[in-house]
Amino acid sequence: MPTTYEPIATTTLGSAQSTVTFSSISGSYTDLVAILSVKGTASGNDIDVSGQFNSDTGSNYSWTRIYGTGSAAGSQRGSSVAYLRIGNMAGSGYSSYSPMILNIQNYSNTTTFKTMLGRPNNPDRIVDAYVNLWRSTSAITSISFSAASGNFDTGSTFTLYGIKAA
Repeated sequence: MPTTYEPIATTTLGSAQSTVTFSSISGSYTDLVAILSVKGTASGNDIDVSGQFNSDTGSNYSWTRIYGTGSAAGSQRGSSVAYLRIGNMAGSGYSSYSPMILNIQNYSNTTTFKTMLGRPNNPDRIVDAYVNLWRSTSAITSISFSAASGNFDTGSTFTLYGIKAA
């Protein structure tokens, strides 16, 4: 049997806001997928999008990033930080919304740390790939997404899917 994606929740912003949270996430799936299409209100073209699981603000996250701009490539790493690194989005003055696809494996397992793979793309400038680690064995029951400066612009969408394996 094929893997089934079931929509859990969708939020489309009717006004700008700095944080979007999915809460009370059921533990009945094997994995989660979050799909974002976001744009920022701050000026600039590299506005960081970050996240947290279960409102955990401790230094329990690590991430690794690889990226390419069309003329250069590189990598970065963050260890023992207080946030998930989701990606960069275009800001005001740019017409494109930045698509981001995030895969969260074994989110309800209470014996392992949680891993999130991310493929954010800022169509005006950069292509990224991220691996995030949350050093907690707690089941994920909420996910928050935040703009590092300004807000997520009106029309930004956030959708969370649950995956039921065959």
